Amino acid sequence: MTALSADEVRAGLANLPAWDLVDGAIATECRFDDFRQAVAFVVRVAFEAEGADHHPDIDVRYNRVRLALSTHSEGGVTAKDFALASVIEGLAGRTVV
Repeated sequence: MTALSADEVRAGLANLPAWDLVDGAIATECRFDDFRQAVAFVVRVAFEAEGADHHPDIDVRYNRVRLALSTHSEGGVTAKDFALASVIEGLAGRTVV
């Protein structure tokens, strides 16, 4: 799997309106009612990510979870990142366009 070009990343982000390109990764923030819901979401993401042999950067701040995806071994964003982002959108209850 190879890193996507800037144009390919922009095209992929068009289908994920809650995501942006930040520091060479695609990133989003999800908000929940409380800390418990945020951590439960992180656990669900962790199981999906591990199943996909992926390891996103995850930052939890009370009821907010920031996720950043890139494929470190390829030095950038790949199709694998977009696939996991789509799964995360479903876990967050958001719709992928």
